[in-house]
Amino acid sequence: MDSQAGLSLGLNASMQSSTGSSTASHSDNSLSLNLNYRSNSKSTASHSHGLAWCLIPEKQPENNVVVVVKKREHEEDEDGVVDGEGEGETTINFMGRTVCVKRKIEECQQSFPVKRVAVDSKLSVSWGNQPLSVADPEIHRIMEKEKLRQFKGIELIASENFVCRAVMEALGSHLTNKYSEGMPGAKYYTGNQYIDQLEFLCCERALNAFGLDSNNWGVNVQPYSCTSANFAVYTGLLNPGDRIMGLDSASGGHPSHGYYTPGGKKVSAASIFFETLSYKVNPLTGYIDYDKLEEKVVDYRPKILICGGSSYPREWDYVRFRKIADKCGAILMCDMAHIGGLVAAKEVASPFEYCDIVTSTTHKSLRGPRGGIIFYRKGPKPRRQGFVLNHGDDSTYDFEEKINFALYPSLQGGPHNNHIAALAIALKQVSTPEYKAYMQQVKRNAQALAIALLRRKCRLVTDGTDNHLLLWDITALGLIGVLYGCPGNSRFPMIVPLGSLTVSVTSHLDLANLYVASHVCFTLESPFSKAKNSSVSLAPFFPIQLCRLLRE
Repeated sequence: MDSQAGLSLGLNASMQSSTGSSTASHSDNSLSLNLNYRSNSKSTASHSHGLAWCLIPEKQPENNVVVVVKKREHEEDEDGVVDGEGEGETTINFMGRTVCVKRKIEECQQSFPVKRVAVDSKLSVSWGNQPLSVADPEIHRIMEKEKLRQFKGIELIASENFVCRAVMEALGSHLTNKYSEGMPGAKYYTGNQYIDQLEFLCCERALNAFGLDSNNWGVNVQPYSCTSANFAVYTGLLNPGDRIMGLDSASGGHPSHGYYTPGGKKVSAASIFFETLSYKVNPLTGYIDYDKLEEKVVDYRPKILICGGSSYPREWDYVRFRKIADKCGAILMCDMAHIGGLVAAKEVASPFEYCDIVTSTTHKSLRGPRGGIIFYRKGPKPRRQGFVLNHGDDSTYDFEEKINFALYPSLQGGPHNNHIAALAIALKQVSTPEYKAYMQQVKRNAQALAIALLRRKCRLVTDGTDNHLLLWDITALGLIGVLYGCPGNSRFPMIVPLGSLTVSVTSHLDLANLYVASHVCFTLESPFSKAKNSSVSLAPFFPIQLCRLLRE
């Protein structure tokens, strides 16, 4: 024959039993085989291929995996077209099992030669369904140790949280197998119809969680982190060398907003590709000095002005930020990575009424998977005083296309579909009354911990907190470090950030924070040999449900 033919095979597991059929009943061990036959013949005959069911009998002792595909020969007419209906047969010896497959040939088909593939049976181990404890005991042991560490300790790290079981199930699901480059509805690969449904649903829930109108706000849920989200905003809306202004890292900002070492070395990508200048907090009070901020903005004239940071325990004056940004025509961007959950629960002021762009992590107060998210304005611009940036049509926002293109294909590849599904689950929980109650408890626990530390004569930056975070200056204890710089002190003394997100998942009693404060003070004030062996019982304050969850 002059024509060349191609055959592709697709195997899908089926966990159902076949009863009432002409064959014997089989359960839990069947496979579906999709045969796609392609012919390069000039014939115009159509080819229809049905779904074949492979019934797996008992295991056979063969040493190799042999796959044989063959089709019953048919007579050809004068035009070289196969007439009539018949059956195609496929014999498969797969992982020691002999399988015979028959499928009905509904219309004419040309024959093709037998194809045989031999695979070493040892490879079947890598194709199996072994649990982690069997497949990789070393990794399993390390993971179990980490689970025990989380169970035994009390997490006060402000940027960490415990996710729910449903989020963990989504992260460890089959969704990680699918590659889905592109925006939902415009993917480059086939088979993304359900992935698109997930992403559309996640975007819808993101807008609902913060009470946003889809006519005025858009959202991108694909960023791998908030740092990636921030850089996508910069590269999408700015040219290299354009100016950005954000809170100084030593004052509670984040390196992704632009960071230089004291020696002038550019550390973050924002500082490498763009020109950045920081504003600072008042060295005496720890609060943002808005008057000096306004002077700097008017003089520096940044294209993007950033509010929000990684360790600022007080409210942000978004009204003042908006007025300052309008004086120089800057885009106002908020990085609410730490306080996103509090914003959704309306426990702190919302940046959405005043900002043009809002970014966030998804794993801190939102209790979702590790990742980032970008909200951007769309539709007509409101009338404001001041200058207007030359970003497309002055009457409408053009952020959507620029930010989406900057994220993909400029900065990232395919999104993590398991992360997007897990984020959708977390965002659904954010919209519930139970989540609002959790955020209220987060604030109460942070304030209770702050009061307990102040009673022990500890120094807190700003003397308290309005969110989940408090900054403890431990230089009075003679401890010097380089983790966080204390405002106004050139020696960079140690500032310990404490957060109540995780402890609020495990404890709903404000009294527990009195014991926590007492123990952490004892730990820092005592010699290392004594503090290392100290312990405090907080069992009465933590529900047994957490113990069960972490032990499973």
